Amino acid sequence: MARADKVEKVAELKERIAASQALLLADFRGLSVHDASALRALLQDSGARFVVIKNTLMKRAADESGMEALGSLLEGPTGVAFVEEDPVVAAKKIVEATRTFPALVLKGGFVEGRLLSPEEAQRLATLESRDAMLSKVAGMLKSEMSRAAYGFQALQSRFLSLLGAFREKLPQEPAGDDAAVEAGGDAAVAVSEATESEATESEATESEATDDELAGEGVTDNATAEEEAETTEGSS
Repeated sequence: MARADKVEKVAELKERIAASQALLLADFRGLSVHDASALRALLQDSGARFVVIKNTLMKRAADESGMEALGSLLEGPTGVAFVEEDPVVAAKKIVEATRTFPALVLKGGFVEGRLLSPEEAQRLATLESRDAMLSKVAGMLKSEMSRAAYGFQALQSRFLSLLGAFREKLPQEPAGDDAAVEAGGDAAVAVSEATESEATESEATESEATDDELAGEGVTDNATAEEEAETTEGSS
């Protein structure tokens, strides 16, 4: 392979590594072309792409991608599954394929920045898938929300019950008290109105008396004036 072709191939592998959630490596010695095609189709359904790559090119791409530890698995014929979706589902598919194709051997993997040994890669396949775990978490959350809602309703019911019992224990105010208070209020208003009326009548009486006095003074002044006029005429 020409140098330019190698550089292009390494760049392509780096792009696949960057787009992958995990890498699973397998030894495919003894696998027929038909079996390899069936394996690719099986893994493709789980969101993974199985590719046979030269170890030197894969090691260089891994080193340049910060996966130097992956070089320890690149011994002998190696096929790499680039997992773009759930690594657990892809690992289950590979383990299932090893039962169908005994020549296929899982060598390990690289998941979340960590190198997996063959045993760890096998255990990965025994875990629950992401969808299953999310479904379980959602079920737990729903159960907790239902329990919280039930507890709130029970607390509210207990509070209303205690409130009703408290009201029953309060002393009942007699109806006559309210009537007496209202009657007392009406009497006070009546007394106030009578007082204001008497005050108004008193003021009117005083005003009339004042007018009479002023009228009397006017008559006296007129008589005095007439007497003074007669005296003046007599003197003349």
